[in-house]
Amino acid sequence: MKLHNISLVLLLGLGAMTSCNDKLDVQNPNEQTTANFGTAELEENVIAAYNHIRMEGSYARVGYTIDLTRGDEVWNSSQVWYKEFDDYNCPVTGDICWWIWREWYYTINVCNFGLSKVGADDTQLSEAMKRIKGQFLFLRGLAYYNLAGYFQNVPLITDYSTYSSLDGLYASTNSYDEVLDQVEKDFAEAITLLPSKEVGGEWAKGRATSGAAAGYYARALMQRHKYSEALVQLKDIMSGKYGTYKLMANYGDNFREGAEYENNAESLFEIQFLDYGSQGTDDEWTPVNTSKNATQGSAIESNFCPGTYGGWADLSASPWLYNLFKAERTTTGKLDPRLYWTIGTYEPDWEGFEFGNVGYTVPMTADKPVVTNNNYGGLPICKNTNMRTGLYSSVATGLHDGINLRMMRYSDVLLRAAECENEISGPTQQAIDWINQVRRRAKLADLKLADFNTKDKLFEQIANVERPKEFGCEFGRGLDLIRWGFFLTPDRQQQLRQHEAFRRSLQNVKDPVDVSQIGVDAELKSSFDTYVDGHEFLPIVQTLTNKNPNLRGNSANNSSSNKPYFDEKGWTVHPVVDLNK
Repeated sequence: MKLHNISLVLLLGLGAMTSCNDKLDVQNPNEQTTANFGTAELEENVIAAYNHIRMEGSYARVGYTIDLTRGDEVWNSSQVWYKEFDDYNCPVTGDICWWIWREWYYTINVCNFGLSKVGADDTQLSEAMKRIKGQFLFLRGLAYYNLAGYFQNVPLITDYSTYSSLDGLYASTNSYDEVLDQVEKDFAEAITLLPSKEVGGEWAKGRATSGAAAGYYARALMQRHKYSEALVQLKDIMSGKYGTYKLMANYGDNFREGAEYENNAESLFEIQFLDYGSQGTDDEWTPVNTSKNATQGSAIESNFCPGTYGGWADLSASPWLYNLFKAERTTTGKLDPRLYWTIGTYEPDWEGFEFGNVGYTVPMTADKPVVTNNNYGGLPICKNTNMRTGLYSSVATGLHDGINLRMMRYSDVLLRAAECENEISGPTQQAIDWINQVRRRAKLADLKLADFNTKDKLFEQIANVERPKEFGCEFGRGLDLIRWGFFLTPDRQQQLRQHEAFRRSLQNVKDPVDVSQIGVDAELKSSFDTYVDGHEFLPIVQTLTNKNPNLRGNSANNSSSNKPYFDEKGWTVHPVVDLNK
């Protein structure tokens, strides 16, 4: 009887639905569907993609800072949160590194959906739709550039229709070369679709432009030693093909918040964060972002700054970087002004310079230099913080740092062009001239070609002097060390051991560090001493492989050296050269 009644109800319901079908339009005209997406709706999609590159696993915290610990300019002074990455021995049971995977694949998914709605024939697109497609391609290229840079071999998903099946959702791993092939393709096409920053005008502030795409295309090419192709792109940027870029007269203008400093003439691409005080109040540490009061800043400042000012004191600058700055004076006998904006130490030279010897408006003195307030000491990093800006008296801990992260600056174009020129024909006067443009801003004496009799020597100058001083404690050093092969030869490994040496002490934090004293000096350590082959990349952790059985491990999972890959490609690992000889 019950079954009969249920069947009758179903039949009556179906009949009612059928009889009303022609009279009742059940579609909500205000509801967006995948079938009616137009320019306005796709623009919202673009904004969603941009929003996710400033999440915790992309650039708002660990997606930015883990790369710093993989480099030799920064060490994990808390010896807790980033320790496994700093020590190059992250286990497959690691936790926070998969957040990077989560964030970038979210971005990829959004971009793939948008690209599925735009159309494949670029010649048939309106100018507005070209900009939309170009941004999707740029952001997808950026996502895969980061995923390959961190995880080496990752699933390559470019077709939104693949998400309709489990096989598509649980894709298998692609090779490093396959992923970077797609990265190059995305950036190359994005160049043709995006406007220059001048043509884009106000629209271009914070968005990808043809100049940003060309810059990242060059970076991707250099990751696999395609120096001739990369140099073409870099020369086009320098010639003004994609707009006018130039070095800011004041180096510090690249690390301040405010409309007069952010999205400036030196910036090719930067991550947009709201200035402190104009954000919300809720820290959203997951990608959900459900709170209407969510903050829209980064936690970089919190990671870098001492507890004295309210920071977490997780990361500190290496003594090697500090002493590198101290080794060369300007043409007027002063310290390199880039030191002021990179490492937060007291120096007599800073009296009367910029905001003086201050940390968050608090005066610093010679007898009370600020060090990280944990058991291990460390030199505070002040880049991308308000330690030197004179704006605030303390850190607003959490996702509140409003300084835009300049992910690519014109100085990078110049130094990369010099590196490519040197690899192709070096050493040459042209390479020296490009380097000197960057040095002159810091008021350092010009380099002379006569002092660099070999390609190896000029490379050493670029890799271990010019780039660290210009980009010290910024994202990208970890990727550079990988492409240069510094993890693969005994002399480079010993150099990394020297660069990564530090004293776990609140005293003598600025003293030179000699790795020969490791084991003798109880406070002396080197992050590189625990390096495990292949761990220049992050392992694909069990959190991911448990969910997707099609994933294969990489060199970090297998603890295998990447030297055979370098050898197979015929790439050069430059030998260490003494620049004083």
